[in-house]
Amino acid sequence: MIARDPCYSRQDKGRSSFRLFFLSLFLAFGLLGLQSFDLYASHKIKIITSVFPLKEFAEAVCGDRGEVSLLLPPGAEIHTWRPRPSDIVRISSADIFIYIGRDLEPWLHDILKSVKSTNLRVLEASQGISLIEEESHEHQHSHEHETVDPHIWLDFEIDQIIVDKIVAILSEVDFAGSSIFRGNANLYKKKLQKLDKKYSKELNRCVHRTLILGGHAAFGYLARRYNLRQISLYGLSPDSKPTPKQLIDVVEQAKKQRIKTIFFEIAVSDKLARVIAKEVGARTLVLNPGVNLTRKQLKSRVTFFDIMEKNLESLKDGLICK
Repeated sequence: MIARDPCYSRQDKGRSSFRLFFLSLFLAFGLLGLQSFDLYASHKIKIITSVFPLKEFAEAVCGDRGEVSLLLPPGAEIHTWRPRPSDIVRISSADIFIYIGRDLEPWLHDILKSVKSTNLRVLEASQGISLIEEESHEHQHSHEHETVDPHIWLDFEIDQIIVDKIVAILSEVDFAGSSIFRGNANLYKKKLQKLDKKYSKELNRCVHRTLILGGHAAFGYLARRYNLRQISLYGLSPDSKPTPKQLIDVVEQAKKQRIKTIFFEIAVSDKLARVIAKEVGARTLVLNPGVNLTRKQLKSRVTFFDIMEKNLESLKDGLICK
């Protein structure tokens, strides 16, 4: 039996212990790194939007790197809905909040003042967009707080600008996903371009160029984009009540132009549209601005494009497009 040097044995044990310590440390940091990576990979950007079109745009851009929810409850009307304390909590816990602008969401200023999160990024989609100011026709009211048409998503060229804005703010939160966001955005913008061309082609061959609405002026951007004239019973506020003079004015214009279809908005009563239609011997057709979805539509997974395609069919029918 060979005797070991006691000094060598102590040195060898010391080195082994030292190596085991660093190996343990390395493994611990390695596992911590993997856990951190898993946590990062599993964290999705939390996005809240005020209206349905913005929700779909955000979902299309972020893909599976984000979770997008709508602030409005199903079926709620954006002009009359008011947020609850729980909605402030929801926004406070989000990474990004996207809204149209103060003319559509006048309650937003108070909400944002109540939000305590320093990490929340806010995107005002209408900022920098060429907005339509409320026209001062005799049949329209002038409103102190609603002087700008906020329904910007009904211009598909503007939608492409909004999509690019969403790419930018998502990239601020998740720089590693920037190329994915840009790729997703390009695909979605191609769909918007295709829809825009279809609208332009189909609405370019209509007998009538005047769109008469038995309600508020929600389709100004669509009319501007495709060289149509919008005549509404009252202005931008859906809560307005037209006077008898305004009703007579719209009836006279419809008769003068031999209009055979009066349109009304899906979320608004068709009563006044039917009154006008009866006076001029016309019918009524519905248009959907797409601000929000009902529970049934959500369950059926109705998309922004589904809504806009139906609107195009109604416009082609009502304006007699050949």
